[in-house]
Amino acid sequence: MSTDSEAVSRVDVQNDHRLDPRVKRALRNVPSRRLNDIDSRGRLVEISNSESALAMAAKLEDLYARLDTADVAPFDGLRIETREFASMPDGNTVKVQFIRPDSDSVVPGVVYLHGGGMQTGSCFNAMYRMWGRLLANQGLAVAMIDFRNCLTPSSAPEIEPFPAGLNDCVSGARWTVDHAVELGIDPDRVIVAGESGGGNLTLATGMRLLRDGDMGLVRGLYSLCPYIAGRWPQERFPSSIENEGILLNLHNNRGAVAYGIEQLDAGNPLAWPSFATDADVHGLAPTFISVNEADPLRDEGIEFYRLLLRAGVNAQCRVVMGTSHGMDVFAAVLPDVAAQTVSSIAQFART
Repeated sequence: MSTDSEAVSRVDVQNDHRLDPRVKRALRNVPSRRLNDIDSRGRLVEISNSESALAMAAKLEDLYARLDTADVAPFDGLRIETREFASMPDGNTVKVQFIRPDSDSVVPGVVYLHGGGMQTGSCFNAMYRMWGRLLANQGLAVAMIDFRNCLTPSSAPEIEPFPAGLNDCVSGARWTVDHAVELGIDPDRVIVAGESGGGNLTLATGMRLLRDGDMGLVRGLYSLCPYIAGRWPQERFPSSIENEGILLNLHNNRGAVAYGIEQLDAGNPLAWPSFATDADVHGLAPTFISVNEADPLRDEGIEFYRLLLRAGVNAQCRVVMGTSHGMDVFAAVLPDVAAQTVSSIAQFART
């Protein structure tokens, strides 16, 4: 039976000349451990929901909650509500953290999908409460979908592998468009966005809508630091080697086992979008890929952008220098970088 972790990684974050000093400070006390392969999804669920794992998650959430202030992300002028809808085809209930300007104006909409490798987290966590307010302060209506995770519960108690979370995200996009008038959203300016696992789900939601003939429901996809390869390291993605251990430790099979190893073995692009071909993406809505310089996932995001260009999709890509995986979403650490990323998403949604 696999143990939970191996020896501490030798990655030297503090002497990495690429990293913003603020990122180095944030990562100073973050342990970097090489994780063993795991023999079953059941064992991984057990480990992830153990007393020690849940205590560590609660400790991190308490830290973020203390940073969740109006100085980081203002509350004034915003309306914050919790909505819910029935996801299809399973009929399960999914909650939505809905944040928008407190006015009667009709504004662009962002269906936001949180990170956590499709495995953990919730849009109601402090980090996403802050992130949602920053987006809404740009004049956006933000529908944050609390989809089913595959390892630990979100506000949805069910823990299910692929395609449960994706079904919830696609249903959330449909719900947002269907209720656009009620929500004060311009139905012709709705995008899907998300980071890390949410970046995977953003691209997969777009491909699912495309397959279903419903691409016209959303006008764009904005995928930050997408977690889309499913297997690491890969020589075609040099960053998966050079940046291993900087916040993320990916040289193991845990992400694929958690989400459903058979999806990786089958090369399913809706589970792992790096398997997508030109045919899978031809006809996608305009897509923006944002990656981080010192992220193990950097090159798989860039390669997906190049796939989009080859397939004739209107695509853009940016590299956020000085940052590790998803750090531009950590608004309390890098407020100026977060502001730039929020502004980029807002501009994309408006145009």
